[in-house]
Amino acid sequence: METWLIEHGYPALFLLSFLAATLVPLGSEWLLAVLLVNGFDPTIVVPVATLGNSCGALTTYAIGLWGGPFLVRRLLRIDPDRQRKAERTFNRYGSWALLFSWVPVLGDPLCLVAGILQTRFCSFLLLVASGKFLRYLVVAKIILTSLHTV
Repeated sequence: METWLIEHGYPALFLLSFLAATLVPLGSEWLLAVLLVNGFDPTIVVPVATLGNSCGALTTYAIGLWGGPFLVRRLLRIDPDRQRKAERTFNRYGSWALLFSWVPVLGDPLCLVAGILQTRFCSFLLLVASGKFLRYLVVAKIILTSLHTV
């Protein structure tokens, strides 16, 4: 499997990063590391991972945006009082919390709630992509630094 992923490099990283940002429990940092160790260009690896992960987050946002009432009432069975409390909490911390959409377990629900609460698309995209880019940049820097110290 690893050989297949390396052979398909950037498209495989995009796909895995996309899936990792949806409700599918995957991680993409390991493939980013494998590609960097195998000599892939970090100036391409980081943006590809960021783009894939951001597109996955947009998918979750869209599910919240267009499926919000169904999700809230029928699937998640959130009563109106709990929904108002969640909305107040999200509004208190604002959409700045979306900078942490890359955090495991926390990120996907943040993107879903942003969709349900109809956070402005441009704000959503800017904050989510910035957080994800910085995360991948830090991971790449750590990997590349460790390669040069060995």
